[in-house]
Amino acid sequence: MEAYLDNSATTKASEAVKDIVVKTMTADYGNPSSMHQKGVDAERYVREARERIAKTLKVDDREIFFTSGGTESNNWALIGGALANRRAGNHIITTAVEHAAVLQPLTFLQEMGFRITFLPVDEHGHISLEDLKRELCRDTILVSTMYVNNEIGAVEPVEEAAKIVKEYNPDILYHVDAIQAYGKYRIYPRKLGIDMLSVSGHKIHGPKGSGFLYIRDKAKVKPYIYGGGQQRGMRSGTENVPGAAGLGVAAMEAYTDFDAKIAKMRECKKRLIDGLNQIDGAYVISQLEEAPQIVSCSFPGVRSEVLLHALEEKGVYVSSGSACSSNKKVPVSTVLQEIHLKPERQDSTIRFSFSDWTTTEEIDYALRCLKELLPVLRRFTRR
Repeated sequence: MEAYLDNSATTKASEAVKDIVVKTMTADYGNPSSMHQKGVDAERYVREARERIAKTLKVDDREIFFTSGGTESNNWALIGGALANRRAGNHIITTAVEHAAVLQPLTFLQEMGFRITFLPVDEHGHISLEDLKRELCRDTILVSTMYVNNEIGAVEPVEEAAKIVKEYNPDILYHVDAIQAYGKYRIYPRKLGIDMLSVSGHKIHGPKGSGFLYIRDKAKVKPYIYGGGQQRGMRSGTENVPGAAGLGVAAMEAYTDFDAKIAKMRECKKRLIDGLNQIDGAYVISQLEEAPQIVSCSFPGVRSEVLLHALEEKGVYVSSGSACSSNKKVPVSTVLQEIHLKPERQDSTIRFSFSDWTTTEEIDYALRCLKELLPVLRRFTRR
């Protein structure tokens, strides 16, 4: 049996996504900027995808810009937002537990002279709204927080944070990394007070190399790629028609029968946590009531990479942290450090992550494998 429990790293593309990607690569393969019928047909796919995505967010389709994925969306939001508003100030606020796709662009901006404030988190990974209030100042031009933490599933108080930011100064841009939240929560940027929202396609059964950035109309953000003027001149370059079309289908599917899909993921999460709590020495980090698709758990006495590969041999696929930042090596997790997890637990933490395709049979099989492997691995480690 196989149990794929690494859906926060990537998901399998749906059949409908596969079909439209193949069709736009082999039949309707025109350049959307071309004036002939092939180009018109290709442009229609991009337009329909943008409309589908906008509908899920209840925004104008002109506010959706296709990118190569979540990393580019985050880079564009942060760098484009900071540079466009530099005359107003040079202060940016974020959290200490952001993904590298946020932290690295901020390091770049710091080298350019911007001042970055990193909000600490509590033992569950949540920022303090009082800390946010205290750090806002007249030089603040941008605030960026994730919606769902990619390692432990903590849900940040996005709506409350936006309210605090906008009450202090409505001109401050508020960016949200929603890469692990889109498709898991109903997100309405206008209602929440979000100016920019980053999303990745391959986390929701869409194609890799696809994503989008929502930019609120009239928000001051610099273009990210200059050239032929595509996407209203904000991101030039021939549109990735298969990626956009596939992402549009994936977005539509994610919010079809939404409540049932989330209920299924929550059932899997509860089943896994209940089972982990029965394993001697296991320490569940993730909270049951938070993100429906992520469970992070430590198994002291067994290093995470050892357990990961032992499970892999049984056909169980998990992660030892953020797949995007691991580069095939197990890094020291900033997130686990920031929540003050004990070192022996940091070194033995595994992330299980689901999609709406995950079954309870996969959960039960993974638990059986853990119960079989852990005593053996712990004996081996002690020797």
